[in-house]
Amino acid sequence: MLLFNDETNGILEMARSICAAARTAPKGRSIDLLTTAIIDGREKDDLAERMRHIGKRDGLAFFERDAGNVCQARLVILFGSKKQPLGLPNCGFCGFESCQALMQAGGVCAFNSGDLGIAIGSAVSRAADLRIDNRVLYSAGKAALELELLGEDIVLAYGLPLSITGKNPFFDRK
Repeated sequence: MLLFNDETNGILEMARSICAAARTAPKGRSIDLLTTAIIDGREKDDLAERMRHIGKRDGLAFFERDAGNVCQARLVILFGSKKQPLGLPNCGFCGFESCQALMQAGGVCAFNSGDLGIAIGSAVSRAADLRIDNRVLYSAGKAALELELLGEDIVLAYGLPLSITGKNPFFDRK
């Protein structure tokens, strides 16, 4: 009889499937501004370290707690959006009169944020379908932005650590 523990060997393939679910989520005006990255190893360690740094620097203890979750995860998927107004006439969802006024003020298009949220919703739905423990982390996204892990043109980001263990490390958090 052959005995082995192969759960973690398939996590990269599952992460790719989760990224595909995010990619195929609907986007405003069908403009795809989504960027995804799967990180592990040194990049994941750097992300956790930056999260701890931000927590100390800004007095945000939850960043340090979340960094512990990143360390417990096998890998982290990063989701980001570029900053590009969609040019919808008379929209105003961003709080500005026009896309030009938004850009002059340095704001972010509401559709950029909304599309990223919809993509992440699709991603976590796929993770649930695959029975992979996960948690959306704003803190990981902020650290990824500071490290420019998704590139310098990405202005919105979230992280999704993934775990396949007997106990969900993202549930009972302290």
